[in-house]
Amino acid sequence: MSTTIAPTGVLLGNFTPGTPEWDEARKGLCITATEIAAVVGLSPWQSRFSLWHKKAGLPTAPFEPSPQMKWGSRFEDDVAEEFAERHPEHPLLHTGTWRHRDRVWQRATPDRLWGNSITEIKTAASDEGWGPDGSDIFPVHYRCQVLWQQDTLGLYAPARLAVLILPYDYREYVVEYNPDEARVLREAAERFLNDVRRGNRPDIDGDTATYQTIRVQADGLEDRDVEIPFGLVCRWDAAYEQLAKASAGLTQVRGEVLDLIGNGRRAVCEGRRIAYRTVRDGHTHSLNPYPIREDNAA
Repeated sequence: MSTTIAPTGVLLGNFTPGTPEWDEARKGLCITATEIAAVVGLSPWQSRFSLWHKKAGLPTAPFEPSPQMKWGSRFEDDVAEEFAERHPEHPLLHTGTWRHRDRVWQRATPDRLWGNSITEIKTAASDEGWGPDGSDIFPVHYRCQVLWQQDTLGLYAPARLAVLILPYDYREYVVEYNPDEARVLREAAERFLNDVRRGNRPDIDGDTATYQTIRVQADGLEDRDVEIPFGLVCRWDAAYEQLAKASAGLTQVRGEVLDLIGNGRRAVCEGRRIAYRTVRDGHTHSLNPYPIREDNAA
């Protein structure tokens, strides 16, 4: 039996997600494992812009958990139970919120500890972005999250990522600790926190989280005109013209794809999945695209 290695990080406490105590352990000028991907521009849920406003104590859009987050939380114990059954060598333990022993701004709340390593639990709606069981191919923002957890707790043994790809495809992935990648994340986090302290707001980008953050900055409504630059107006007009053309083109191509699918489930091309149908009461409910990945791009 292998020797269990204790984490070198500092345990702040065991808090229930969403409680005031949990929020208190995560607020202020710190970066958590779920935030580090946003710092480096890789998060699908928040942007550097939205995270900057949160850390600066400025208004942010109300958090509304997505259906994936909701069901992921409900399935967490079930996925963990499957992992524990397959790996009885060590108990699979709940853990709390940790900070690095030296860098008090570096925080993490892993899902579980197993022996001398971390186990993170996920649920996915499809297998896009997920490689074969046992590989190290999985969405990059999860790599950022787990690597940050390893670095924060000082547990450098290969971590495990256990995922249930709905409805019943269970897979496990290995997350090797890489000190060079961890250093890149730490340096990015330090620069980000310094920008917060100095009031250096990130540029506005095209992320939905950025737009939602801007929406809640103004307080009230004043009946006045605000002059904006001519160059911005040109971009405004061009963007809306492109949107109108793209909308018509998208409607057409969706119709052509749906027509070819017929009663089929998925549209594919040379091994690549393009879109899939969902059906309710015998009729097509929605035509859904699979994410476009760089390795699938022409």
